[in-house]
This record gives sequence, C-alpha cells and structure tokens, in this order.
Amino acid sequence: MGNRMDKSLTASEEEISMPYSDNTEILDAYSNAVMSVVERVGPAVVNITMRSRARARTLKGIVPYETAGSGSGVIISSDGYVLTNSHVVRGARSLEVALADGRSLNAQRVGEDPDTDMAVIRINAKNLPAAEFGDSDRLRVGQMVIAIGNPFGFQATVTAGVISALGRSLRGENGRPIDNIIQTDAPLNPGNSGGPLVDSHGRVIGINTAVMQFAQGICFAIPINMARWVTDLLIENGCVSRAYLGVYIETRPINPKIIKRQNLPGTSGVCVTALNPGNPADRAGVLAGDMIISANGDRTHLVNDLLRTLAKAESGAQVQLSVLRGQQLLELTVQAE
Repeated sequence: MGNRMDKSLTASEEEISMPYSDNTEILDAYSNAVMSVVERVGPAVVNITMRSRARARTLKGIVPYETAGSGSGVIISSDGYVLTNSHVVRGARSLEVALADGRSLNAQRVGEDPDTDMAVIRINAKNLPAAEFGDSDRLRVGQMVIAIGNPFGFQATVTAGVISALGRSLRGENGRPIDNIIQTDAPLNPGNSGGPLVDSHGRVIGINTAVMQFAQGICFAIPINMARWVTDLLIENGCVSRAYLGVYIETRPINPKIIKRQNLPGTSGVCVTALNPGNPADRAGVLAGDMIISANGDRTHLVNDLLRTLAKAESGAQVQLSVLRGQQLLELTVQAE
C-alpha cells in the first residue's frame, strides 16, 4: 500500500512539473517574438514634438503664449516620409522629430486627413529605416499585436496584447465616424498616438489613435490598409476630398442563400450599423441594418472598398447605392455632402 502511494506521488509530481516546463517554453517563444519585432520595427519609430501658438485672457489683456505636445510616428520610406495621427500635428507652428538613433530633425507637414485621423510629415534625411506594411484585411480576433511608441515622452516603449475586435466605428475629433477600426488591449497612453501597431512578423497593421477613457484595455488603431491609400492621397494632393454619407459601417458576411438568390459576387458586404440623423444617407432612405453591395457600380466587399469609392466622388455628388435589405435588393441615390 505504501509503495502504491509513493508511485502515486511520483506520478503527480511529474504531472505538475511537465506543464511548468511547457509554459516556460511558451513564454520564451512569446518573449523572443516580441523582442524580434522590436528589433525590426523599433528603429523606424519616432517621437514627434509639435509647438503651436495660443492666446490666454489675463488681467493684463490677451497674452500670446506657446504650447507644446508630443506623439509618435513611423517612418514609411527611406527618404523621410513619416506616418502619424492628424491630431498629433494639427495646428503645429513647428515640428521636431527625434529618431531612434538620437538625431533630432525639423519636419514639414505634407498633409493631413482629420476624417481618418491620418497625417504625413517629412524630414530631410536619406537612407532611413522604414517599416514594412502588413495586410489589415487579413487580421483575426485574438491575434497577437505589439504597440511601439512614446507615451508621456518615454521613448521606444513597447506593449503587447491581442486584437480584441475588428470593424469598430469611432467618432473622430471632427464628429464624423471613422470606420473599420481595430480594437486592441495592448496598453496605450498619451503619446502613443501615431505609433505603429505591429503583428508578430514585424509588419505594421495599424496606427494607434485612441484610448477609451475610464476603461481598461480598450484601445483603437486605424487599419493600415486604410492608412495606405490615405497616405498616397496626402503625398499627392496634401488632403483627401471625399463624399460624406453620414453612416457607421462595418464588413459583415452575407447569408449564402441570399447570395445565391440574388446572384451576388463575393461573400460579404458593408453593413450600415447606425446613421447620423438628417445626414445624406438618412435623407435618402438608408436604414440601419442595410447591406451596401455596391456604390457607383463598384462592388463593396469590404469597408475599404466603399471608402475608396467615396474618395473618388466629390462632395455634393450623387452616389448610387445598391442595398440589400433583408432579401430585397434596392437602388438608392444619396446626395452626398
């Protein structure tokens, strides 16, 4: 009986020790993945300091003074283009960029788009380390992500977490919705804005933009596929002119039976989750729950498809929408703003 008890204890000890060993290996692999990403992307992450002028009313009258703020950015080309948030550089009188190698350089604003909270600035330097873009349309909930930035001025701070949700809508500082947002629990703080959100292969899949106040682990990033086409327009034109519909949207799958019945190409569409009352889509009869199948003849499989179409349409133009409402396909004309 005593021998059986000894054997039982030995087996129990082995069962306890094996998971510990496995967990150690898993943690080592996780740490190595994070360190590898930081080594790869860290040199392309910069600290941005902006200075602007403001006025204050005092007993002596209105007195001018200088304000300063800071944020993060990521180098996207070896000749000095840097991607960041619009709210990081908005209203700046001067911009200074601190590189990972210790250099500080003046920067010029190339363009900004408040509707997506994206901005591009440029520094006069060559042969810079540039980050590699990933594909945000292929992200999955639960995927590991790493945020690199400069919260509260602490340069090259690294946090890690997972993608908590995809396709969120977030109201921008101008009051308009930013769609298809990435939600993550990788901790972000003031100063992280404009820094990259990176996958386990060291590819930038988002630009960190906001934190939900009074909440823990609810942070948001602009998907890199959206940022890429906005960046191209900013470099080319300095701004993005787009038609405005006044809807909150997200990519959703379409019922296979409806796809077959309506002979629709693809398996997804752009679902209207909410509308701003009195805005163009509301006036045209678009309803929450409608699935936008195409816009101006362009098939809208993803949110980015619709956004690209709207970017090609001028403000005030008519936008023709093919909308799936239940099992019925409708044609609606929206007078965009």
